[in-house]
Amino acid sequence: MDLRALLMGLAFAVMWASAFTSTRMIVTEAPPLMALALRFALSGVVGVMIALAMGQTWRTLTRAQWRAVLILGLCQNALYLGLNWTAMQWIEAGLASIIAATMPLMVAALGWSLMGERLRPMGVGGLILGVVGVAIIMGARLQGGSDLTGIVMCFVAALALAVATLTVRGASSGGNVMMIVGLQMLVGAVTLGLIAPWFETWDVTYTPRLVVAFLYTVIVPGLVATWVWFMLVGRIGAVRAATFHFLTPFFGVATAALFLGEDLGAGDVIGVAVIMAGILAVQLSKAPPVKRPPPS
Repeated sequence: MDLRALLMGLAFAVMWASAFTSTRMIVTEAPPLMALALRFALSGVVGVMIALAMGQTWRTLTRAQWRAVLILGLCQNALYLGLNWTAMQWIEAGLASIIAATMPLMVAALGWSLMGERLRPMGVGGLILGVVGVAIIMGARLQGGSDLTGIVMCFVAALALAVATLTVRGASSGGNVMMIVGLQMLVGAVTLGLIAPWFETWDVTYTPRLVVAFLYTVIVPGLVATWVWFMLVGRIGAVRAATFHFLTPFFGVATAALFLGEDLGAGDVIGVAVIMAGILAVQLSKAPPVKRPPPS
């Protein structure tokens, strides 16, 4: 993995993890599904306009790209984020980010069982270390008690994101990346817009914090992070890119502690250290072997 890919992965992890904190701010003052549908509508329209300004068009999207737009819109946006936003009415932002970090293991399992992908033993060990690190952090968090329904919803959401991650590899080839980002946001907006009125009413407590958190979520995790994610998967592949989600607990817990006052304990620090060791092992397992000169 080259330096550019590493920096892209770290930037994505920071932006993606920060969304848990901004989401927690939003769902305590607004209905989650309706707010998320509005976020997707705004992000989608802005994304499509930026894509048009860049000379991109939906007319040249391939069949694989259109399929990816639909699956991403449904799995990543409507299911993953819809379930997470709903769950964070009851569980902490840090815990939600920790559960999201189990996604790379799901990607590896689905890639092996459905797509014939394989990892070297070091990569398998790295994934196991990542799961152990997540377990350490979650164990420390669960001692204080957490809502079981919210936890289950977050795990189902992570599975939906794993499916979307494996699908996205076909979307980054052929160009028009920003157009794809905008269109899949609009798919999520339409889907949630049809579902939300059956479960929620528009009951909002308008505060400056809500406005800032909403605008931040639309622009940074909504558009910028998604665009970086597409480019990262296209550069290093879905399985390797997914390992950056192992950083979600660290950045997610740290951001929640900084802006929401959530606890940051010794178990969090130990778990993050184990997770980062797992990331390193997975990345090293995918590195090409060093060519040695033949003996003279």
